[in-house]
Amino acid sequence: MTTITYSIPAIHCGHCVHTIQLEVGELPGVQTVLADETGRKATITFAPPATEAAIIATLKEIGYAPAGHDLLQIS
Repeated sequence: MTTITYSIPAIHCGHCVHTIQLEVGELPGVQTVLADETGRKATITFAPPATEAAIIATLKEIGYAPAGHDLLQIS
C-alpha cells in the first residue's frame, strides 16, 4: 500500500473536501482519502489497481489539480 500527500491550492471549502474524497475514493484500489480544507492538501492511501497517475488524472478532471500539475496538458 502507498500513501501520498498532495498540496491542492484549489481547496477552499467543505464542498471541495467532499468532492475530492468522493471522486478519488471511488477509484478501484483507493483505501482512504483525507482532504484538508485548512492545509489545502489531500492524503491518499492506495494499492493496485489504483496508480498515482490515475489519482492525479482524477484530481485534474474534477478541477483540483495538485500543485505542480497543470490542469490542462498541451499536446
